[in-house]
Amino acid sequence: MSEAHLFAIGVLLAWLAGIRVYLTVFGLGLAGYFGWLDLPQALQVTQSPWVIGVSGTLALVEFFADKIPGVDSAWDLLHTLLRVPAGAFLAASAMSPDGHLGAGMLATGAGVALSSHLLKSGSRALLNTSPEPVSNWTASVSEDAAVVGGLALAFAHPWLALALVVAVSVLLALAVWWLWRTLSRGVRTLSR
Repeated sequence: MSEAHLFAIGVLLAWLAGIRVYLTVFGLGLAGYFGWLDLPQALQVTQSPWVIGVSGTLALVEFFADKIPGVDSAWDLLHTLLRVPAGAFLAASAMSPDGHLGAGMLATGAGVALSSHLLKSGSRALLNTSPEPVSNWTASVSEDAAVVGGLALAFAHPWLALALVVAVSVLLALAVWWLWRTLSRGVRTLSR
């Protein structure tokens, strides 16, 4: 793979880690373990049976924790400290042919993971204002599907996956902004 492809894959892994870090590591580890992907040296740690087992267990815990309004926001807050460095590591590792992690790619991965995490947690905080659980479950299942589909697409067609990630991020940011504006107008109208 060319460096440009590895860069795109690194950015995508960081973006996915900002949404579901355990599922991203689990899927990446399984793909490397079964030989579906030839992982760079620095990412080969993810194909360890221990890493696969722990990340799979935590992905399962996150799957259920993320379906409960309120718990999902607490989970997101706690995982802000984990998703950003994990995204930075995954991005830099994708670009590392010899196991040395570059500072530029670490910073890029951290920024991308933080951006996707803030979009996810911001949208979920707004969804938690609605009293019904269906929107929360729908958002959570959509995030699970996006990570699984994003992982598959990242290695098969990284440029298409990167374009989709950028488009989804922009649309989600606009939707969060619109919803925030609408809610704040409604609160101001009610407080008059």
